[in-house]
Amino acid sequence: MNRVYIKTYGCQMNERDSEAVASLLRARGYAIVEEAEADIILLNTCAVRDLAEQKAIGKAAHLNKRKRHQPKLVVGILGCMAQNRGTDLLDRLPDLDLLIGTQKFHRVPDHLDNLLATFRGEGPRPATVVDLDPEAGSQNEIRGHDSPGEEAQISAYVSIMQGCNMHCTFCIVPKTRGEERSRPIDDILREAEELVAHGTREITLLGQIVTSYGRREFPMVDGKTPFVQLLEKLHALPQLHRIRFTSPHPSGFKSDLIAAYRDLPKLGEYVHLPVQSGSDRILRAMNRPYTRDVYLRLIECLREAQPKLWISTDIIVGFPGETDEDFAATRDLFTTVGFDMAYLFKYSTRTGTPAAEMPDQVPAEVAEARHTELIALLEKRSMARHQELVGTTLEVLAQETARRPAGRLQGRTRGYRKVFFDAPARLLGELVDVRITSATVAALNGEVVTSA
Repeated sequence: MNRVYIKTYGCQMNERDSEAVASLLRARGYAIVEEAEADIILLNTCAVRDLAEQKAIGKAAHLNKRKRHQPKLVVGILGCMAQNRGTDLLDRLPDLDLLIGTQKFHRVPDHLDNLLATFRGEGPRPATVVDLDPEAGSQNEIRGHDSPGEEAQISAYVSIMQGCNMHCTFCIVPKTRGEERSRPIDDILREAEELVAHGTREITLLGQIVTSYGRREFPMVDGKTPFVQLLEKLHALPQLHRIRFTSPHPSGFKSDLIAAYRDLPKLGEYVHLPVQSGSDRILRAMNRPYTRDVYLRLIECLREAQPKLWISTDIIVGFPGETDEDFAATRDLFTTVGFDMAYLFKYSTRTGTPAAEMPDQVPAEVAEARHTELIALLEKRSMARHQELVGTTLEVLAQETARRPAGRLQGRTRGYRKVFFDAPARLLGELVDVRITSATVAALNGEVVTSA
């Protein structure tokens, strides 16, 4: 009764939370296994879009049916959907064993220990364990890493803060994750040093609004925000090759962070900069505190600091009240910037957010058409940019063995392009020069350049 399977829905933050839970469970003597072997199944859920919630609810309902044949199977829902829906979930899923919120991931081993102890007795199955209350300091508990076996974790996520104070009208995150809470720089640095000592060569810093890191807790130093101070300290780690971060907000890109792209080579040549819309009217309705012109000027400043920059973004189409003119402004911004990658979303109603109550909800078929149009533009741009790289030699961090064909490795360029290339596994974790031989919309193919 100590075999656990964790299924994760949603973003990198959720992946990192699941990894930390797995690490805590391993330390407590639990085994992390595949679903078919598990006595305990935990669903770490997402509440940002309705589809993700419905998938998790459907999965939990299916697992509860499985209890008829496996009566001691433990099923738990963790994370954002648990926090958002709370005990209302028990109306649809009365047989749940655990309902754990976003500030209580570190309590999962204790709750499972107590639950399994009751199964060893003769009494009835206990009521659902519900733990959704806020907990001071919980942001400091997401620090363990789960690396079974001897394989190094070449690329690792490090959570540096929790929560969000931005209150975009479409977003449920402030409700599910709470207010911003940041970890001390020294604690983050120790975690990074441990990872690097065990073979990690790329670290991605995580936060709901990662560029807001420490702005309430820690002082500016020499005109630099706490986030840039953290970047500089990480940059000084000798064996760390690359630093990335997600997800930022345009308002967090002050002059010190822009300059970091010029002065800190380990930041590479990539930035993810969510814009959401190219229409000032829609940006105001979204409660995004910048205009189209401010965003374009920021892009210009970043490209001045790092001329080789590759840029990705987030865009929502079909936001309530979005007219054809508003979408045309988004499409124009999309082509003006020339985004190299984008996460394109159709607006998803989130009960409890201001946008859910706004008039003029956009018909699904209109949002679908706009979404399809942006995808076509993105694919055309990505293909053209990738074709420009054929014949060039790029620095690639070899990150993992490709699933197919056998014998290939895959990694990322400084501009975060995915590259497949033939190379021995001993090169994993190394920076490798790769000559690009062909390209697709999604990836590059190449061959290692060897010195004469």
